[in-house]
Amino acid sequence: MRPEDIESLLESVRDGRLTPLVAMETLRTLPFREAAGILADTHRLLRQGFVEAVFAEGKTHQQVADALKVLFDSQGAAVATRVDLSCGETLFGRFPEGVYDSTSRVFSIGRFPSRSTKLEIGVISAGTSDMPVAEEAARILEFSGWTVNRIQDVGVAGLHRILGKLEELRSCAVLIVVAGMEGALPGVVGGLVGCPVIAVPTSVGYGVGQNGYAALLTMLTTCASGVCVMNIDNGYGAAVAAQRILNGLSGE
Repeated sequence: MRPEDIESLLESVRDGRLTPLVAMETLRTLPFREAAGILADTHRLLRQGFVEAVFAEGKTHQQVADALKVLFDSQGAAVATRVDLSCGETLFGRFPEGVYDSTSRVFSIGRFPSRSTKLEIGVISAGTSDMPVAEEAARILEFSGWTVNRIQDVGVAGLHRILGKLEELRSCAVLIVVAGMEGALPGVVGGLVGCPVIAVPTSVGYGVGQNGYAALLTMLTTCASGVCVMNIDNGYGAAVAAQRILNGLSGE
């Protein structure tokens, strides 16, 4: 449920259009609603400032669709991550108004109103192979109403590329930096800017990279102080972390 829905409910009680008993019954349904064995957290927007996303991986198409329906009905917009092409096609059958991006594997229905236009977030990817994770972060942020500046293919193998984007980097309130291989890019960026930097290692790379473990260790041991590190391939988590920072900066 959205904050404006709570406000409307309270105003209805104040104006006598709704009894306190009916309002209390409505509030009891806020924390969660059940759908296909899933307890959808419909209260997260009020509690944390961002909505629950349906993690589609490992769920049946029916479970994903039912959870999206409950969340959409409760908050006017809903999103699912890690949606494969087959599941995306099923969801289109249920929600023809939805939007599916096969790169990020994000399926969304609607989106939230634009947030502060003064706060831009940069999503930086070291290489095009890192795009799925970077796009997951970018799509979640845009779904939530934030403005995203995508800066792509600026890995440290050609250091001049990221240095050429320095003005753009410094205009952002928060930066999400996505990299595989050795994962050095977030440390470089962290040494160039003063805003929060959220590093995301990806599972891209050759054998000794251990599916992103080498990149994760590089980011955890970076000498650029204060860089925050997410789990491997966790673009969604980076987007939520950025929203927590942005909510604080915008006073929301």
